[in-house]
Amino acid sequence: QDRKMDRGEVFDSLELAGEADCFVDLSEFDDHQASAARKAQRVIARALRTRSRISVRRAKSETQLADLLPPYIEDGDSWHVISGGDVDSLSFAKHLLQCEPFDYMALSTWCMSIDDVQQLGRWLDAGQLRWLDCYVGEIFPNQYAAAYAELCATVRRHRGRVATFRNHSKVMLLGCQRTHRHLVIESSANVNTNPRTEQTVVTADAGLFRFYADFFNSIKSFNDNFADWVPHGQAS
Repeated sequence: QDRKMDRGEVFDSLELAGEADCFVDLSEFDDHQASAARKAQRVIARALRTRSRISVRRAKSETQLADLLPPYIEDGDSWHVISGGDVDSLSFAKHLLQCEPFDYMALSTWCMSIDDVQQLGRWLDAGQLRWLDCYVGEIFPNQYAAAYAELCATVRRHRGRVATFRNHSKVMLLGCQRTHRHLVIESSANVNTNPRTEQTVVTADAGLFRFYADFFNSIKSFNDNFADWVPHGQAS
């Protein structure tokens, strides 16, 4: 099947030429209302091309990460890190929050531990963050029930939401309205630490930040427990 994409353009959808040949139509056996609801929640693929100055580093531990990454990621720069040991995606957020102020974080992960939830809470309670949007996988509320409950309680004390959907993406956004700074952390790692090798890219780019923010803002959560939530930037 042939798929063509012109470079330099942003696509809001990705269509497969052979899509009709890939699926069996079982609609006559389906509940029409349930089918319509699933289609409404279907995630549309998006793509964005960026051009950035690129630097590469290797990290074996969280302490080494501070020596490898600069304290300030210049606008337009991308830092690529291959890591192992005790480095996870929250390690990068910790490094960046120590180096400059941010008030907003959006975090997408399949799961996280209660220790990670408590770290997020400490940043919020200390005023290092003021708004936290979390996007977690559908397994998280049941398989990590204590961490999920504490995460929801933590976010409710401040501003933001916890959205559950069929999620396996690992993305983190950091923004500051006062300094107009926008950082994106894209990683193979979940928030929780594991001993496996992981790769992470940290990019300072407002366009890439908005690309992900627009996508996650549009997510309809399986658990409608933050009904009053409005996207960051639209709140009064």
